[in-house]
Amino acid sequence: MTDEQIRTYGGWRRSRGMGLFGLGSAQTATVLGAVTVLAGSGSLGLSTLAVTAPFCLIVIILMLARWDGVPLAAGIAQRVRWLVGTGRGSTRYQSGMAATGQHAWDLPGVLAPTRLLSVPDPGGDYGIVYNQRLGTMAVTLRCAATSTWLSDASTTASWVSSWGGWLANLGYLPIVSHVAVTVDTAPDQGSRLGEHVSRRIVPNSPAAAQRVLRRLVEVSPAASADVETRVTIVFRPAASPAKPRNQQEALDEISRTLPGLQDALGGCGLTVLGRATAQQLTAIVRAAYDPAIRGDLARLSHHDLGRWVDWSSCGPVAAEEHIDRYEHDSGISVSWAWHEAPRQAVHADVLARLLSPGPYPKRVTLLYRPLPAGEAARVVEAEVNAATFRQAYNRAQRRDETARDLADRERAQQTAREEATGAGVGLLSLWVTTTVLDADDLGRAVADVESRADVAKIRLRRQRAGQAAGFATTLPCGVCPPQLARHWPR
Repeated sequence: MTDEQIRTYGGWRRSRGMGLFGLGSAQTATVLGAVTVLAGSGSLGLSTLAVTAPFCLIVIILMLARWDGVPLAAGIAQRVRWLVGTGRGSTRYQSGMAATGQHAWDLPGVLAPTRLLSVPDPGGDYGIVYNQRLGTMAVTLRCAATSTWLSDASTTASWVSSWGGWLANLGYLPIVSHVAVTVDTAPDQGSRLGEHVSRRIVPNSPAAAQRVLRRLVEVSPAASADVETRVTIVFRPAASPAKPRNQQEALDEISRTLPGLQDALGGCGLTVLGRATAQQLTAIVRAAYDPAIRGDLARLSHHDLGRWVDWSSCGPVAAEEHIDRYEHDSGISVSWAWHEAPRQAVHADVLARLLSPGPYPKRVTLLYRPLPAGEAARVVEAEVNAATFRQAYNRAQRRDETARDLADRERAQQTAREEATGAGVGLLSLWVTTTVLDADDLGRAVADVESRADVAKIRLRRQRAGQAAGFATTLPCGVCPPQLARHWPR
């Protein structure tokens, strides 16, 4: 295969406003205000300047100085909120059976206002995670993905094109809030395979054949893994043009919209196995909080699963959030967020190393928030205007445009051209959570994830003071941290 036949992809760009020095519009206005006050104080006299200068300089430093890409002001504000929350006991959780008081919710943290609905459907009942605070409803599709390593380049390009069209179509569906694609991997414990094989061994079969089968079962955990692919579509019924008046009308609107989205995934390299039932969603959440019972849950039948665990008991018995990790029942988890996308064009399998199974359970979630088709044009034009403003500002200051500013301006113009020809525009983020059963394995699990991210050409940042929210984002519960930042009380 020649280089011309290998398709590459790109188009990721960090959103930037009209601000200067890499700041947002509000931050730029604050810095300019501090500079103006500083200049005005100097004109009034040295005594006035001596009083106002320290405060203005502190504001300017906090806004301009950065630590690991985060402004000091934002980092200090986050740490203050963390200390306040720790003092109030907000980072610790105990379920009703372990606590002495009464709790209004059964799940911890951002999952507290959720409840599970079971929706009857001719094709089979399915579950919906309803967030009572945000008014969103999340439906999860169980999928089986076809590896790009087993297909030729033209087929892979067709899948990527279909996926891009599927995402672009979301801009014409106001009811869709966001979409989360999660790949959940864990080492196979071998229990299911052992039971499956033992039930099928014929007693009077050759002894050599039985020994071979049992030997294969013994070594299978080291060579196999449990992999689940889920597509969670989060609906906001209040944004629908139909304006549903009650919960039943909202469920009916979702039932009408869902089949078209589900069928269109077939051309994206995915085989939709069905919609996750309420029992399956409960088992996924329960296994995430208590990974030691993952194998036991997998062996339960659908009927037994519904009797053994429900939404009110799928959360942890006890959980504690630390600044760099999250401890819950039998597991300890660490979560990361996408800090920087690949700067160069990449191949279709760039995330294969990150998504592939490893020695520890891991969930990788791609979160896509589509912009409405009418708003997308305005947003990309605003980004182009902001890039042009920065170029004009550098020219007025007689400074050369940096290579990053030049690349950013070209990306903004490319995005505007692609949107004008029908491409969809959305906000993309990536979240990773890994879990271990033993605290001694935590360092190796963290190193494994970060090394895989380096191979995938992305930068991850550990969610300091936000581990519980990052953990919940990778579950099929419709959690979107940017939405929580706007609507959740501080």
